[in-house]
Amino acid sequence: MANVASQTAGGYPSAPVSASNETGPRDFQIVPLKALPAVVIVIIGLIASIAGNWNWALDFYHVVGGGLWTGIDLFVGFVIGPIMGRMSIPARMEFSSRFMPKMLVIMPTVVTMTLGSGFQLARELGYLNHNADVHGWLIASFIVVGVMTVIALGILEPANLAVLFELKKANPNGMVIGKLMRRFIYTAGITGALQIATLVIMTRVATS
Repeated sequence: MANVASQTAGGYPSAPVSASNETGPRDFQIVPLKALPAVVIVIIGLIASIAGNWNWALDFYHVVGGGLWTGIDLFVGFVIGPIMGRMSIPARMEFSSRFMPKMLVIMPTVVTMTLGSGFQLARELGYLNHNADVHGWLIASFIVVGVMTVIALGILEPANLAVLFELKKANPNGMVIGKLMRRFIYTAGITGALQIATLVIMTRVATS
């Protein structure tokens, strides 16, 4: 069994942790290649839906993408986060090595689905027109979604990548991984809370 360095009061080791099957295997793929064909199919379908102005397909992409984005953020922030906070350092590293590569593929795909289809629907339905009854609500949604996108792509994904590269090292530092995972989970919780605002706005727009 690998030796785990002494832990600080915050629950994270004060020195690097030796990598082994118990402390986070290094033989995982940072980008799970088997998932890429599915991502390509989804993106091609989205592009075709936008180019053809297929409202049903655009609705499908927007509802499914938005639902997944909301559900994942809430689940990670309020379910996975508290669970990981009670796991041992080796268990956190093991979990991260399996969980984070999947998130690296899922989240950009879901965000692209939601934003691309949503903007095209708004344009086709005339909601971008200043005279539209729901124009103000739509602008509010743009602001909220813009903040979420910046968080997702500017904070979540870099933290995700940093965790994966740290886990690939011969001696991954449990303290660094712990801080990055906290950042990832807390920001996921914030975007999950913001998603509630988008649900309120979108249901208001849909019933107008």
